[in-house]
Amino acid sequence: MVSESDLEATLDVVRAGAAGSAEGIFGPASMTWRIDREAVIFLGAGRALLLQLAHPWVAAAVAEHSRTFADPVGRFHRTFELMFTMVFGSLDGATAAARRLHRRHTMISGGLPEASGRFAQGSSYSANDVAALRWVHATLVETAAIAHDLVLPPLSPEEREQYWAESRLFGALFGLRAADLPADWSSFADYNASMARSDTLSVSTAARDVAHHILTGARPWLRPPRWYVALSAQMLPERLRAGFGFDLDERDQRAADRALKWIRRLYPHLPTRLRYVGPYHEAQARLQGKPRLELATRWLNRAWTGRPRLDDRRER
Repeated sequence: MVSESDLEATLDVVRAGAAGSAEGIFGPASMTWRIDREAVIFLGAGRALLLQLAHPWVAAAVAEHSRTFADPVGRFHRTFELMFTMVFGSLDGATAAARRLHRRHTMISGGLPEASGRFAQGSSYSANDVAALRWVHATLVETAAIAHDLVLPPLSPEEREQYWAESRLFGALFGLRAADLPADWSSFADYNASMARSDTLSVSTAARDVAHHILTGARPWLRPPRWYVALSAQMLPERLRAGFGFDLDERDQRAADRALKWIRRLYPHLPTRLRYVGPYHEAQARLQGKPRLELATRWLNRAWTGRPRLDDRRER
């Protein structure tokens, strides 16, 4: 379990390795900013969510402690606000977001409503468990790289190593120590492959219910397009795709392939104002000493986080 003192110890590591007070944890020269600024990373959001739900602890926590069913848009905004503040916020803003996440996680615990994979019915779970945090962190990091390479020139081996080194610092914001994470990209890839094969991941009833609500059964005006659901399912390991009940036919395959073809053709030519997410533009404005954000940045921020600017609240 990651305790409050554990988190403060890892935040000391974060501060020691941070790019600067205004630059935040990573800064403009980082691979993390280069990858996470791309709006196309959202192509992987469905995959990351499904992989997280495939861990029975995560699925139970979302089903029993989240407002995903009642407020899916709010859940989307809160998640991206937190992640973007960690990535693009100031150093103080990022560490404050890490503390808020940890406090939120301390309230999330319970017992599994049914047996799933290697976990027995009634076995306990906690959102601040190291194994659960490591898996959630892994899904975010791996999926961002996959989504980037789907559309943009693939990362080189050297760029992947730099990205993973920075991602270990990102993991420290979750309270994960260096010893809790793979040492390099190759070891990280091995970890993901072993998790995909292991009985740690098993699609529970709760996981299927949440996935169905978000990807196929939510309010019609919120439902992702057919091609996006198909693309998300395609990126899953086969056994997990079957566990979620995705039965893709040729029509689904064609829809995903056609959409990806057009995205690859058009996306690189978009103006950076549209191509890069609002929080990245806000970070650039902060580094340039501009206290007032442009209207376009405020609107982009609202689309991604529900707020006109990153939440840079200090600890109260």
